Amino acid sequence: MTFDDVRLMALAWPEVEDGTSYGTPALKVRKKMLARLKEDGDSLVMPGVPQDERDMLVESKPQLFYFTDHYRDYPMVLIRLSKANRATVEPLLRRHWRTLASKKAVKAFDQR
Repeated sequence: MTFDDVRLMALAWPEVEDGTSYGTPALKVRKKMLARLKEDGDSLVMPGVPQDERDMLVESKPQLFYFTDHYRDYPMVLIRLSKANRATVEPLLRRHWRTLASKKAVKAFDQR
């Protein structure tokens, strides 16, 4: 999987737009970060993952999920896109999108 794959998936959802964050490509919803490509070009910075869930993901699949000291105190996980597939990324991405998008957009999406 690549960031372009993630981008195409997310841009199909209401209120998602291209952006940048820390000089890297990012996806935003109403000016808030949905996800971004880490500087290494292979890792997706995925916010909205509580620390206990992140710890479980890292423990169960360390080849796929990880975090660095920089992200230790934040509800986010890093995903190695070269090891990921849509079934892994989409549920986390969509769950975070639902928290950022307007209630109206989420309702319209759910009703289609």
